Amino acid sequence: MENSTFISDISHKAFPLSERISATTIRHSILRAIQEQYPDFREESYLSVSEINAFREKYIADYLAKELGELSDLEQRVLASFRNNSTLTDKIADSGDESVTLTFGQKIADKVAAFGGSWTFILSFCFFLFVWIAINVVWFHNQGFDPYPYILLNLILSCVAALQAPIIMMSQNRQEEKDRARSKNDYMINLKSELEIRMLHEKIDHLIMHQQEELLEIQKVQIDMMQDILQRVNQKELLEH
Repeated sequence: MENSTFISDISHKAFPLSERISATTIRHSILRAIQEQYPDFREESYLSVSEINAFREKYIADYLAKELGELSDLEQRVLASFRNNSTLTDKIADSGDESVTLTFGQKIADKVAAFGGSWTFILSFCFFLFVWIAINVVWFHNQGFDPYPYILLNLILSCVAALQAPIIMMSQNRQEEKDRARSKNDYMINLKSELEIRMLHEKIDHLIMHQQEELLEIQKVQIDMMQDILQRVNQKELLEH
């Protein structure tokens, strides 16, 4: 079964014949990158699918480094997802579940912020103010524990506002952190989508060129068959004459 494998001109290792890729079907940018590392690699040379994928990943990494400068952690994660054939959406969904990592103070801050920004809080507080004023005016005839101008009530309101404001700010800071994390995730997904499209163009170009080579081979075989048939017809006519 010697014809079932071929020897790569890069690693000089044997690979299945189905993985053989001709240098003529490789995009020029990838071919130049291969020839920079392997100058003996020519148009009549061959390599395997895994080898060309490694050069494609290197080309993408070099492209990102050229366009964006030094690769950040986000770009490294995108390239790692390419190597592992994994999806980023699964990792993003897992990292988005922060219920386990929340501290007790953060949970309280979220609940206070959610309650403080609801109609339940507004109506409840209005009812509390109405009852407080009614007790002092109607029940105690403005001579009770907090007569007009309700100094004790103003003190309570000032304390509530002083405590509620930083708690709500804590919750808003956490929300901003979530928004920044979502923006990073969106950037990674968009970046990977762009690179996937580039890889898809590479594969489509390779497929088209590979099919063209096969069609040319078929046409050559058909021409050879037709020439054989013509030769036999000519020989038959000569014999008859």
